[in-house]
Amino acid sequence: MTVRDLIKGVAPRQAREHLRGALVRYGERTSDQRPLPDFLIIGTKRGGTTSLWRYLVQHPLVPRLFPAWNTKTTHYFEENYHRGEAWFRSHFPTARHRAALERRHGSPPKAGEAAPLYMFHPLAASRAAHLMPRARIVVLLRDPVERAYSHWKERRGEGVEPLSFADALAAEEQRVAGERAKMIVDPHYFSQPFDWYAYRERGVYLDHLYPWLDRFDESQFLLLPSESLYADPAATYARVLAFLGLPPLVLPRYEVHNDRPGADMDPAVRAELSAFYAPHNAALAAHLRMTFDWS
Repeated sequence: MTVRDLIKGVAPRQAREHLRGALVRYGERTSDQRPLPDFLIIGTKRGGTTSLWRYLVQHPLVPRLFPAWNTKTTHYFEENYHRGEAWFRSHFPTARHRAALERRHGSPPKAGEAAPLYMFHPLAASRAAHLMPRARIVVLLRDPVERAYSHWKERRGEGVEPLSFADALAAEEQRVAGERAKMIVDPHYFSQPFDWYAYRERGVYLDHLYPWLDRFDESQFLLLPSESLYADPAATYARVLAFLGLPPLVLPRYEVHNDRPGADMDPAVRAELSAFYAPHNAALAAHLRMTFDWS
């Protein structure tokens, strides 16, 4: 029986919790032996980050987070920053583990996490740049109209969104009013409404990318339309591996993870959102020198 088996459910719940706590403490005690991660996937929410992460951790040189192997993020640069650098480091492999992987597979491993709120959080870019100035940054950008609707469907499915999509868009400004400013003023404050209900605002991508683009060199970014991942996951995966400096790998399957099927969007709501995003999308495409096939 492996440690992972115990945590996943083979052992009784009390024993699992005790073991998990022991592993967390071990990770923190050995944090000085754990290098900082090599890359961050910073967004966008509902843009394919879960699928990309699941593809990446199938590579033998991309270790999972420790000890919660089934999660994709520590939420450090937004929700858990108060826990400190040692806590953050505790989630990543030790230098000894990295060396063992390199000996086994003939190339250096690359550790990272996928945290779609990082791009949107007002303090995440400065925090990441201070701690990890040489990190590689992967950004998936989805058609913001589709992203907003998918975001709403997720919240609706989780039982935390009582409003229709149209009503939720209408209520957004009031729901998140002042939340961004609170997070800036109080670095320990984490806004759940800001994360949950900013359906429209999270699609104004350029505004949220500016802090990252200002703090990291252009060569440190790989910006990809989510639609490329959906249409040709193998080719997109290959691009990400090359960008991260990992040996090529072809997966047997590229399963879609965390999809949210549902009814079609109301045409009137789609038209309104498309008109709203049109100038923002044009500015984004011009600034990034990219083309997006969006509504």
